[in-house]
Amino acid sequence: MNLVTGATGLLGSHIVEQLRRRNRPVRVLVRPGADLSWLETQDVEFVEGDITDLDSLRKACQGVDVVYHSAAKVGDWGPWEDFQRVTIDGTRNVITAAADAKVRRFVHISSISVYGYYTKDAVIDESWPIAFGLYKWAYYSKSKVEAERLALEAHRSGRIQVAVIRPAWIYGPRDRTTIARLHHIVSSGKAKILGRGDNRLNVVYAGNVAEAAIAAADTPEAGGEVFNCSNDGDITQQQYFDLLARACGAPPVQRHVPYRVAYTAGFVLECLGHLLRSKKPPFITRYAVWLMGRRSFFTTAKARRVLKWRPTVTYEEGVPMTVKWYLEQTSGSRARATSDKVNAIK
Repeated sequence: MNLVTGATGLLGSHIVEQLRRRNRPVRVLVRPGADLSWLETQDVEFVEGDITDLDSLRKACQGVDVVYHSAAKVGDWGPWEDFQRVTIDGTRNVITAAADAKVRRFVHISSISVYGYYTKDAVIDESWPIAFGLYKWAYYSKSKVEAERLALEAHRSGRIQVAVIRPAWIYGPRDRTTIARLHHIVSSGKAKILGRGDNRLNVVYAGNVAEAAIAAADTPEAGGEVFNCSNDGDITQQQYFDLLARACGAPPVQRHVPYRVAYTAGFVLECLGHLLRSKKPPFITRYAVWLMGRRSFFTTAKARRVLKWRPTVTYEEGVPMTVKWYLEQTSGSRARATSDKVNAIK
């Protein structure tokens, strides 16, 4: 049995999908009231609970061979207490339940943001130091650093066999965080390239990351190791936006803004947001600027060598597929809203 946490999210849902394609049994931990419509099509076993609830995790881990832990506090905005409770304490709980249940392999989904904010031209592999240049409000990155530390410490202490996957910016169908915003700014002509646009982008299709996670579970040599899973090949920021614009039926993105100007704007907006105690994230954050405009590149050579991992979905396939999924979702939502209005009138 395979247990997936965060299965209602983007990466978790793709891990479920890839496991079921291989006819492997899947159990998913879901919170009360979660949208299960897609998961119900996958013939999975449901266990109601939460990673902040150790008792529910103990139940979920019974009879499990592999845990894929992808649940975390997503995004770079919100109070530190939320990141502590969900990402750090939640990971500690999942490790405890899995270790007590004698789970064979724990695949921890981390992030390349644990490296910190390297911005200069550099090819970064898994030997690089982590937590470089993390500023005060880098809550997402700081919490992922601590969660990964907990996972690797559990491996070193012999409690459980752990493998760590460090994805970059993930995209794909069932993305409910970034594709809507990207589609809006590209379609409305508001998108801008950060800097020259010739920097190699670290962006990866969710299904490809899921395949790497399964390979990490299956590969004995992956125990105690970390793997960058950060791109599907070389693509520049400009090339990515060109693909996105074509998929959206929009003109190419041609306007540019200097990286430093965007980064400074993100800092100012973050200051205002924290000063005003805003629950809504600023339009621009330093983390978002770093994701898109950095010149550092995270190599996947280790995953290719040890896990025999090869991305099966290219950018040319994945970007249009993601946009198509988003447009189908939005058109379906409009149709349902119109139907509800008509029924209300009746």
